[in-house]
Amino acid sequence: MSKSQAAIDFVMTYGWAIMMVMVAIGALAYFGVLSPDKLVGEKCVFPSGISCLDHLASAAPQDMSILVTVKNNLGYDITGISVIATGCTGADLQSLLRNGQTIEFTPSSCTLTVGQKYNGDINITYTNADTGITHKMRGTLITKITDIV
Repeated sequence: MSKSQAAIDFVMTYGWAIMMVMVAIGALAYFGVLSPDKLVGEKCVFPSGISCLDHLASAAPQDMSILVTVKNNLGYDITGISVIATGCTGADLQSLLRNGQTIEFTPSSCTLTVGQKYNGDINITYTNADTGITHKMRGTLITKITDIV
């Protein structure tokens, strides 16, 4: 009888400890301490060849837009550049981006809310100036939306 009593005491003690840990984690999650939005940092990533140098998502009253600064590291000039961002209806068009050159893109008509996180894709379509072949590239942008223009 004493062996079974020891086993029950052991299981009950660990059961109460595990339950207390679960209650503590539940309380932290309920009050937003473990919110994934606070844990995920900002990032702007494109496949090799196009470098994301800087970014900004602005929900200013008159100008809801995303600003992305990229650099052409493809090794050749590109033309006919079109940039479309998730949550934006307008595309930003540029005629030429030389190899090594930096340019800012601002897709327009975005739906943004100050204080939230923007988590979307940035799709770039361009044509190789040397060969005339069109390429599509998809990058990811995660950033906090501000009211700064």
